Amino acid sequence: MKKICIVVFLIFTSFEIKAELLKASTLLTPKQVIMIQLNALSNNDYPYENFGIKQTWEFAHPNNRQFTGPLENFTKMMFSPAYSVMINHKSHKINELQITDDMAFYFIELIDQKGTKFGFNWMVQKVNTKGNFFECWMTTSVTSPMKFGEST
Repeated sequence: MKKICIVVFLIFTSFEIKAELLKASTLLTPKQVIMIQLNALSNNDYPYENFGIKQTWEFAHPNNRQFTGPLENFTKMMFSPAYSVMINHKSHKINELQITDDMAFYFIELIDQKGTKFGFNWMVQKVNTKGNFFECWMTTSVTSPMKFGEST
């Protein structure tokens, strides 16, 4: 009597989630830049921890980066009480205030995880120095969100 041995090989394929960060481009409008950042912050840990913050950092104007420091400092700032309401927020509305050839001002209405409404100003500016970001719209400043009510 012959014994039949069946060898089963299980092939496990592991995959890594490789989310590509969107990069500054002259093709993006000021509003699109803000939309990218707010959408990323609204689901901060997808597809990996602090992806939203990192995506937001990608669109920080070089002058803003000098002020906030490296990504590690920016991440700490985003988790501070002044800005943490932006992380994993429920919804946001971008209201255009003024746009010129090289600056754009918006008022953002945001509802945080707890349902509290906040408002803040967001400014983007075209980079005017030669380099990778030349003529790209990038964030130059964001005021601290100020509470202005509860959502319904």
